[in-house]
Amino acid sequence: MHGYATENDEVTAAPGGLLDLLKVAAVVLDAHGHIALWSPEIEQLLGYSAQEALRQRADTLLVAPGDRSRGRELFAQVAAGERWAGVFPLRHRDGTERAVEFRTMRLLDDEGRPHLLGLAADASTVRSVERDLALSHSLVEQTPVGIAVFDNELRWVGVNPALERMNGVPEAAVVGRRVGEVLPGLDVAAIESRMRHVLATGRPLLDQQTIGRTAADVEDRAYSESYHRIEDTNGRVLGLAMAVLDVTERQQAAAEVARARRRLAVVADAGVRIGTTLDLRQTARELTDVTVPHVADLAAVDILESVVAHGTITPVPGHAPAEFRALAVAAGYATDAIHAADPVGELATYGPSRIITRCVRTARPVLIGHVDARVMRRIARDANAARTLREAGVHSYLALPLTARGKVLGTLGLYRTVNARPFDEQDRMLATELAARAALCIDNARLYGRERAAALTLQRSLLPSAPAHREGLDIAARYRPALSEVGGDWYDVLPLGPRRTGLVVGDVMGKGVQAAAIMGQLRSATRALARLDLPPAELLRHLDDIAGSLGDTIATCVYAVCDLERGVCTLSSAGHLPPVLTRDDATTELVDIPGGVPLGVGGADFGTAEVGLTPGTLLTLYTDGLVENREEPIDSGLATLTTFLRGTSGRPLEWTGDALLGALRPEPDDDVALLLARVRPAG
Repeated sequence: MHGYATENDEVTAAPGGLLDLLKVAAVVLDAHGHIALWSPEIEQLLGYSAQEALRQRADTLLVAPGDRSRGRELFAQVAAGERWAGVFPLRHRDGTERAVEFRTMRLLDDEGRPHLLGLAADASTVRSVERDLALSHSLVEQTPVGIAVFDNELRWVGVNPALERMNGVPEAAVVGRRVGEVLPGLDVAAIESRMRHVLATGRPLLDQQTIGRTAADVEDRAYSESYHRIEDTNGRVLGLAMAVLDVTERQQAAAEVARARRRLAVVADAGVRIGTTLDLRQTARELTDVTVPHVADLAAVDILESVVAHGTITPVPGHAPAEFRALAVAAGYATDAIHAADPVGELATYGPSRIITRCVRTARPVLIGHVDARVMRRIARDANAARTLREAGVHSYLALPLTARGKVLGTLGLYRTVNARPFDEQDRMLATELAARAALCIDNARLYGRERAAALTLQRSLLPSAPAHREGLDIAARYRPALSEVGGDWYDVLPLGPRRTGLVVGDVMGKGVQAAAIMGQLRSATRALARLDLPPAELLRHLDDIAGSLGDTIATCVYAVCDLERGVCTLSSAGHLPPVLTRDDATTELVDIPGGVPLGVGGADFGTAEVGLTPGTLLTLYTDGLVENREEPIDSGLATLTTFLRGTSGRPLEWTGDALLGALRPEPDDDVALLLARVRPAG
């Protein structure tokens, strides 16, 4: 880099400069080769004091015998007026030889007599300095890092070629000027503030970010700048050095990495949050909650009406409109745009030219980077909705098919408003991944819904309509399916003869249609066996054999025979929870039935218990869904049940049945079968 002359240039001559680093020595020989002048630096270099050297012949004192002839030739050459520069070996006072770098010249005194001036330095020191200078020059000239030097007035002193290219301005056009005069497109105030701080404190500033453009650019770029104060060996401030890196690509790459990490985080979050239940609407809400605000400012999930209403997937022909049911809408902030989406739960019909219809018909995403008024009418449900979306700032739209197992279930619609960046291919890929995950969960919910509906239909068709009265008994029965999967719970009321009634409650292990079908077979077998008027324990033994013939069937069951003539109730249990007996005085007890393992285990005996039946006595049979949950032990549920039944004395059985379900299991996670029988007072 070239220097720039200032009024303070004498600073460069201060002690500690380059000549001091080289320890340049001076010696003068007279016309006869005697030492006439001897500097302190030559004394340090060769070890001879001035008293020892002056008036001595230089070749005799300083040159080894083998080199004297060459030395005298060089002396004569220089005395004749020529200059000589090179390395010549001289003897040190300690007898060793030193390689000395010389610059020699002839001097004439006032009488015209020649003298020889030799400027000398240790050759190894000169080589070391030369290497350092060459390395510094090479680094400065060839490095891709832009380097600039400024004086104490913040004026350019020099720049290297890399910075010339970054600036788009040659060195000659910047030297002597300030940054703002050359590069007004940068944040000049921030740059000069950093310079003054470093000049004042001496503390470097590293990796300072600047966004702007130079004469070499047409768009803003990002630069990383580091500032260092320049001082001489005595600590005098000479100026400032600045190193500049163009980090635009690095920042863009870092931004892309950050975006990729965010996308992975969203996908991971979706894997946890989408599909927590097998409920169609809940899954749709989970999808919108994941996409907002990470992917879009507004999201809507619309499912084909055939999927919602019937659990079937009906393809949309090219010429026909499509019927959708809006299942979820979410916005990342308070906005009127959410009211422009189809209201959740409502049915909407879209013509064949609408984007949402095109999306489900082609099973392909539709990405619209810029939404204009014409396109908005193909997105919104009507003109009012289109106006609302425009006023809310919707400028980009992305519709994705919810495709599972090769069939389209509906669409995910994404909108951007406050996020000024339009949707791009990266967004489309991320949203497609989310839509695919959600679509599989939605389809699972659809299939489960169909199976649950079929199982529930079968279950309800197999359950009897319990009579409100049997001879001497008031009866009420309830069945409540689980919110998730339907099981194989059942109850039955069996007429056995005058003033004798059989009561059954059972629970087939397992869920779905298979459990309901097995329940139907066991219920039919129980009815057939009851006609034989078998004792409860014997009936369960036959039922156990039948269950064993149905494959891997396990079921619990309690069978009670109420004999009002004798005033007793005889009960046997196959691994079932104990019935509750509530007396007319509001005392309750769990009926302890000895022995008994579930039906289908085989080879076990079933015990029998007998309790008295007096007017007003209430017998409660139930399945475990009424008293069991994951949060507390079953003993707590049984205690709650018995406590509740104490307060039902005198209440109608229908009220008691509804109140029990409402208090203990308003939203059961397992099926509940409940059978209540109360002995009517005489008369």
